[in-house]
Amino acid sequence: MKIAFTSKTGEMIDLHFGQAESFQIWEVGPEEADFIETISVGEHGADEEDRIAARAKLLADCAIVYTMQIGGPAAAKLVALKIHPMKTNTEVSLKETVERFQEVLRGNPPPWLRKAMNKGQMASFMED
Repeated sequence: MKIAFTSKTGEMIDLHFGQAESFQIWEVGPEEADFIETISVGEHGADEEDRIAARAKLLADCAIVYTMQIGGPAAAKLVALKIHPMKTNTEVSLKETVERFQEVLRGNPPPWLRKAMNKGQMASFMED
């Protein structure tokens, strides 16, 4: 499944969703995890509502967004696109977060995570 991370350098999850100028996109599964690309945000409108909507749209094919902090309106926009927002509240290692996430995937993931895992599978099924 695709996961977006808010990170200045690709090493740490260290940015607020609304302050991130780019997102690190990873493909994460139980056994493998690979960096795919960096998506730059750019300028999208003058007001906060436009900026939030543009960020959410950029991440539409991601199942999860890991960020240090996220506001309620931004989280609601992600949820409306079936993207699960996860906040760390402090700076944490991106690599360690991916590894912990993989451990959960190898075990018995909670229902919300099983549903998020199916997001990517449903998209590829619809394309076939």
